Amino acid sequence: MPRNNFSDADILRIEQSIAEAEKITSGEIRIFIDNRCKEDVLDRAAWIFHEIGMDATEERNGVLIYIALKDHKFAIIGDAGINEKVPKGFWDAIRDEMKNLFRDGKYSEAIVTGILKAGAQLSHHFPYKENDTNELSNEMLFGK
Repeated sequence: MPRNNFSDADILRIEQSIAEAEKITSGEIRIFIDNRCKEDVLDRAAWIFHEIGMDATEERNGVLIYIALKDHKFAIIGDAGINEKVPKGFWDAIRDEMKNLFRDGKYSEAIVTGILKAGAQLSHHFPYKENDTNELSNEMLFGK
C-alpha cells in the first residue's frame, strides 16, 4: 500500500500545505499516490484526474500531482482553465525542483514544495476570491 510510505505527520503536513496554498488561489490542488504506474504517467494522471472529479470545478482550475512511488514516476497536470491561461512549460520548474528532492529521498518535502509552488504560480492567474469555496477535499489520496 502506498499509504505505508507516509507517516500520519507527513500526511497532515501535506494536507495542511494544500490548505495553505489554496488560501492564495482559487485553484484546487490534489495529491494522488500510487505504488505502480505501468502505463505512460501522463495518461495515468489524466485518468485519475477525471476519476476523482478534478475536471468538475467551476473555473476548471484543478491541479493534480500524481506520484507512482515504486516506479519513480510523477506528473503535474492542470485542467483546461489553467492550460488556456499559462505558457507551455508552466509546470517545468516545479517538476524539476520536486525531482531533485525525490532523488534525495525527501518525498514529503518534494510534495509540499510542489504544492506550495503550484499555489503561488496559480495565484497569478487564479487569485483567491473572497467568496471562494473549497470545491475539492484537501485529503491526500492513495491507489492500491
